[in-house]
Amino acid sequence: MNIPLIVWLALCLIWGSTWLFIKLGLRDLPPFTFAGLRFLLASAILWAIVVAWRRPLPKNWLDWLRLAWVGSISIALNFGLIFWGEQHINSGLAAVLQATIPAFGLFFAHYYLPNERLTARKLAGAAVGVAGVSLIFYDQMKIEGPAALQGCAALLLSSVCVAYSNVFIKARLQHVDSSVISAGQMVCGIFPLLALGAVFEGDPLAHRWSAQSALALVYLALIGSVLGFLLYFWLVTKIEVTKTMLISLVTPVTALLIGWLRLDEKLSWRVAAGSVAILAGIRLIVYQRRGSKIED
Repeated sequence: MNIPLIVWLALCLIWGSTWLFIKLGLRDLPPFTFAGLRFLLASAILWAIVVAWRRPLPKNWLDWLRLAWVGSISIALNFGLIFWGEQHINSGLAAVLQATIPAFGLFFAHYYLPNERLTARKLAGAAVGVAGVSLIFYDQMKIEGPAALQGCAALLLSSVCVAYSNVFIKARLQHVDSSVISAGQMVCGIFPLLALGAVFEGDPLAHRWSAQSALALVYLALIGSVLGFLLYFWLVTKIEVTKTMLISLVTPVTALLIGWLRLDEKLSWRVAAGSVAILAGIRLIVYQRRGSKIED
């Protein structure tokens, strides 16, 4: 049984659905508070798992500093941008823009990971993806207005954060237990999110809570964060980082379909064409020769 492949497919489904629940939760809750509460709940559960499973904690203070560094980028900055940006664009488009992760990741991997160097094919894929992003930005600027353009920019910057974090973990924290990586970086990321929420959005208990927002929070914490992060960081230690980034090629398709079915989200022809270009570029970046597969 190819367990890494099964985990990879599960992550495509899980992370393809989280965009819908972010959008639903943002109908009632402001972005930084919503994101901070998501990871507050998720980190509490993850640390309980770490203790219950008796996972080994890092003994080197440098590893704790690395967890703090990656948490500030992959949790606080990344998800702050995602939740803020998705207020202004639809869930499917947000997922498409995050599909640019491999395009940024290949440049970080070139310098951090000796076995994952840049190639002409990967550069061509990045160029095609950038063309797709440019078309989407043009569409949002001309049709949807400056708020949507800012939302797109936020999602694109969040992709840079994720790409860097993925490569950094592979290069510097591969020896740390995957559950500790997940829990450790979340703890370091929730404080900036909750602080921003308190300063700019007020008391989290004073916001309008509904069954829908509560469901969205629980789903994102338990399924999107706890289960998703445990599976993902286990997978990062088992296969090439660029293969894990292939997940971002599938999740936008899932997110676009869910957004269309559940939220009646529509895409202009420019966004559709830009999305195809992004996915085609990512396909070039992560394409494996015949006979290659995801394996241990």
